[in-house]
Amino acid sequence: MRSFLFFRSVLDFDFEKLCSISLSHINVYACLICGKYFQGRGQKSHAYIHSVQFAHHVFLNLHTLKFYCLPDNYEIIDSSLEDITYVLKPTFTKQHIAGLDKHGKLYRAYDGTTYLPGIVGLNNIKANDYANVVLQALSNVPPLRNYFLEEENYRRIRRPPGDIMFLLVQRFGELMRKLWNPRNFKAHVSPHEMLQAVVLCSKKTFQITKQGDAVDFLSWFLNALHGALGGTKKKSSILTKVFQGSMRIFSKKLPHPDLPAEEKEALLLKDEYQEKMSESTFLYLTLDLPTAPLYKDEKEQLIIPQVPLFNILAKFNGNNEKEYKTYKENFLKRFQLTKLPPYLIFCIKRFTKNNFFVEKNPTIVNFPITNVDLREYLTEEAQVTEKITTYDLVANVVHDGKPTEGSYRIHVLHHGTGKWYELQDLQVIDILPQMITLSEAYIQIWKRQDKDDGAENHTGA
Repeated sequence: MRSFLFFRSVLDFDFEKLCSISLSHINVYACLICGKYFQGRGQKSHAYIHSVQFAHHVFLNLHTLKFYCLPDNYEIIDSSLEDITYVLKPTFTKQHIAGLDKHGKLYRAYDGTTYLPGIVGLNNIKANDYANVVLQALSNVPPLRNYFLEEENYRRIRRPPGDIMFLLVQRFGELMRKLWNPRNFKAHVSPHEMLQAVVLCSKKTFQITKQGDAVDFLSWFLNALHGALGGTKKKSSILTKVFQGSMRIFSKKLPHPDLPAEEKEALLLKDEYQEKMSESTFLYLTLDLPTAPLYKDEKEQLIIPQVPLFNILAKFNGNNEKEYKTYKENFLKRFQLTKLPPYLIFCIKRFTKNNFFVEKNPTIVNFPITNVDLREYLTEEAQVTEKITTYDLVANVVHDGKPTEGSYRIHVLHHGTGKWYELQDLQVIDILPQMITLSEAYIQIWKRQDKDDGAENHTGA
């Protein structure tokens, strides 16, 4: 059995589990000598023929996790092969999960590279870095990660017959376990199966081969996961428990700007033009950037506009009004927060889309990494009920380059070491916190200071 030790470098279980010849998903085996997938074990099967043709004799059933010798067709039971099944299907005990954020121990992959579980590069297969950064950000939110590391938490969720959306939940759980696996053969992971589920479940709205928008993907993914876990507007899921806050929206209809002044005044007295208040939940807050200056003189051309985070958060102070135009009508709206979630997501609106092209606003947002207090954006009642309103940054997604062909990278905080890392596809480097604030931040995840989430364990949605 010692000969088995030589073949781990060719094994890669990140790709879709289908036969390399028949392209079937049914009864697929991995050849442990060359790493290829083949269907079946019987005498006319692709695996059997491969074993005879190439004298490759050891196969692993990718579903049952049993090893077989072909063409002799007997099961191999050998404890030295357990690391292979663990890489294919990593499992986590409650004790293991509770300790994930307690230390920063480096682990050595089979290829000799060292890595920190959770701070792991993801393959950019063609143009999927927009999805990679969102998946990496979410995998570093401890209560969400802990929920998905234990398959037991969502194994029994019932879905309607023929519903494919649960595939997202399964694949996200599998990806999470691979990203946090302390016994990986290599120090990076391919999100291939996860992304195939995304392409299928989003009906090709999000693709592997075409650059997408990280905020659009995040919005769709959070809502799709919530629904697939049985969540509704009234029924919570792990997603709403972690990310959902609520706000008041004050909305006032405006008369058409071209109307004469007397007509406008008359309309403003009508009931439909009075301010109305509604309550709404959110999974993320959209922060608007001030318009970047269009004309610059020669000296100013080198200056990239900057804005403090608190300036753009003022949208939620209950006083600032913003005009919203629809196809037919215009409204003035103001917002005020009523409930803050354990983890707060900001999406900074960098892109403006019109009929002809997409424009990008390069304004740099100046933000502190820790101690962002949101108390002043809460209603008076909420200021009494919300005890802790201070947040620290845990993930920062950056968009570089042109609006339609740029690239994404992410900064994540490793909870065990307190160090920051920058991940861009397969590249992982450590980074000083002060460098993070110089980037064109696009999505941020903030953690409320009252949570020792690494030790928490969520059971059930």
